[in-house]
Amino acid sequence: MKKIVLILLTAILVTACNTVHDQALKSADKDFILKVANEHFANKKWAKSLALYERLSNLVAGTDDAPNVVFNSAYANYYDKNYKLAGHQFKNFAVTFPQDPRKEEAAYMSALCYYEGSMDYNLDQTSTELAINELQNFLNEYPTSERSRNISQLTDELSYKLEYKAYENARQYYKMGEYKAADVAFENVLGDFPSTKLRPSIYDYILKSRYELAVNSVFSLKQERIESALSFARLVEKEMPGTEYSKTAESIRARLVKEQESFNRQQKEIEAQKATLLARQQRETERSASDAEKQTKQALRDSAILNTPPPAVTLPLEK
Repeated sequence: MKKIVLILLTAILVTACNTVHDQALKSADKDFILKVANEHFANKKWAKSLALYERLSNLVAGTDDAPNVVFNSAYANYYDKNYKLAGHQFKNFAVTFPQDPRKEEAAYMSALCYYEGSMDYNLDQTSTELAINELQNFLNEYPTSERSRNISQLTDELSYKLEYKAYENARQYYKMGEYKAADVAFENVLGDFPSTKLRPSIYDYILKSRYELAVNSVFSLKQERIESALSFARLVEKEMPGTEYSKTAESIRARLVKEQESFNRQQKEIEAQKATLLARQQRETERSASDAEKQTKQALRDSAILNTPPPAVTLPLEK
């Protein structure tokens, strides 16, 4: 029986609240609408409060109630996870009401909304870059504020999202066997994020990319690529001694040394073959020149014979 009564009372209250909300939506009484909207806001009924605050935007324009309507609307959107709209409203509040004591709070909440609205690393990161700028702007404007204490932490989180996306993009090149593109992409990550915590893993991928480029290289670029990979292997061993990455680098360096020795042998064989071929071509050239000279001399002799007139006939003299 008690449960039934409780259910009935709850239903009556909900119906009454809905009736009041509907009345406020249809009303032209600014004070009544504002009263109901604020009650919804206090009871964390964000969607209902926003519906009424939206109705109030024109009714309170230019009045003392305007700042509260804008401020509460921004917070209602924030709690309702409409971060993009909330960020715009908080920023608009700070600009429109510069003398309001809540200006700093609004500026901070605007930056925080952009932070909350940052997309996952595997999606477009325009929102993340914008959030970093907004957080930095707040820090520049309120460097001594208590709210500025966690700005660096929030910025670092967002920056890590950007660098991890760049790292994953480079890793995709490696997975696809595009080792030259992977090498360049990982180098760009280090250049763009010199303090990255992903440096050990990036070093590992760069070394493996250069190794693959070296062992599968065309002959004309092989020596250069082997030396590049060897140099980077030594760098990894030097900067990360005693780690798994260092052990991997040492193993790869040993393989590269063998690859270099094999390449040097091939290069010597090719040079020897070139020398043999060059000598043979030289002999053939000399033989051809000698034959040509002989033919020329024979042709000159034949020509001389042809151009020499026959001897005159000698007749006996009559006595």
